[in-house]
Amino acid sequence: MALLTTGKKFIRDVETHGAVAVYAPLEGGFEGRYLRRLRASGYEAIAVSGRGLGDLPMYLTGVHGVRPPHLGKKTVGNEAAVGYVNYIPPIVNYQLEQLPTQSKGLVVWIIDGSVFSSQELEYLVALPKLEPKVKVIVEIGGDRTFRWQPLKDTLVAA
Repeated sequence: MALLTTGKKFIRDVETHGAVAVYAPLEGGFEGRYLRRLRASGYEAIAVSGRGLGDLPMYLTGVHGVRPPHLGKKTVGNEAAVGYVNYIPPIVNYQLEQLPTQSKGLVVWIIDGSVFSSQELEYLVALPKLEPKVKVIVEIGGDRTFRWQPLKDTLVAA
């Protein structure tokens, strides 16, 4: 990597493809640099971990129920004794509603995306087509240099 990289090619590829697979060095730091460049070019960004997301369509674009750890407290009554369900708003839809008017869109940066199945990756490829203001970046694995490719190309290899 050059000492000063503008990231224009990366931003152009994200805008062109919508969903990008990223391979970053394991020592880290590159994610923050490119995320900062995306924010400087007019995008709002959120970073989430791929582990524990569960059902991606519901987590990102639908209202979904979450059961917090019960810590010995259980529901009493006619319901199952497994704890209360808290309903959480969809992350992507909520962020899209809160976007400033001058913003280009929303970037969802998913760390540790190597845990996703091919069906989940197909959904992430389709998400920018369903919501045109959403761009998806998934960290698929590590490499010696920071490199990226369209996410749909990783599906062909899998």
